[in-house]
Amino acid sequence: MREIRLREALNEAMSEEMRLDKNVFLMGEEVAEYNGAYKVSKGMLDEFGSDRVIDTPISELGFAGIGVGSAMNGLRPIIEFMTWNFAVLAFDQIVNGAAKMLSMTGGQVNCPIVFRGPTGAAGQLGQQHSQTFESWMANVPGLKVISTIDPYDAKGLLKSAIRDNDPVCMMEAETAYSDMGAVPKEEYLVPIGLAKVKREGTDVTIVSYNKSMKVAFEAADELAKEGISAEVIDLRTIRPLDYKTIVESIKKTNRLVTVEEAWPFSSVSSEIAYEIQKYAFDYLDAPVTRITGADTSLGYAPTLVEAYMPNAAKVIKAVKSVLYVS
Repeated sequence: MREIRLREALNEAMSEEMRLDKNVFLMGEEVAEYNGAYKVSKGMLDEFGSDRVIDTPISELGFAGIGVGSAMNGLRPIIEFMTWNFAVLAFDQIVNGAAKMLSMTGGQVNCPIVFRGPTGAAGQLGQQHSQTFESWMANVPGLKVISTIDPYDAKGLLKSAIRDNDPVCMMEAETAYSDMGAVPKEEYLVPIGLAKVKREGTDVTIVSYNKSMKVAFEAADELAKEGISAEVIDLRTIRPLDYKTIVESIKKTNRLVTVEEAWPFSSVSSEIAYEIQKYAFDYLDAPVTRITGADTSLGYAPTLVEAYMPNAAKVIKAVKSVLYVS
């Protein structure tokens, strides 16, 4: 397999699906003439033209609504948000429109739409541009939520999302668009709703997603130097969430630490902890422990960013606490 960047994997996914299905189109701010704010749509305007790669005004509520309406009428829009922080303006269309359309019409009208763009902090961008939205979207029945930065997974999952008849929210990461990964040239799909064990281990299970996976891997590497074997699971999909893979891992390791960037209250980790105590309580030798972002808005100063974000040291400390190692 060749090594390509995350932005290139996403570009390939969209382009391949647009070649296969004339009803698929891309719409968002700067996706056409500028090739995308993060160059994810580079070259797509030249190939598909302005009818299918559409620049919009700075009006998230407006173009999200156009996307929902077009999906109801048989098209398959991909709506790119420059950041999910800006998508807050479009939540009415996502939550009250796309997510509820099938239910409100008694199963008569599907809404096959993909909302995608970067989520989470990207350094010193201030409180309003540094929020993490997986748990927000996953709280809404009717939405599917994908969150990954692995180029292989991102391409396969985005292709599956475009083909899905339900609305899908795809969360990426601004700081990961240049990350490299092995991606085959041949067409493939990654099913929505399946987590993946990315590193085998025997002493503790570490569950994470999106760019917090980098923190999990870094912690696992350091723990290995001390003889502690950590199994690392990438959720990849937040809703539906693959509890089976986590439970099977806990049966082996008997301990669970979760890592995510979101705020702790009502987080993805909170949901995992509840379900795991229900389905795997007898296998746990220690309480489920979580590492999250701080329970406050993210400040601008670099020292505040460092204190706020999950890091390997925090994960290592949490792992040792569940192993009762000082």
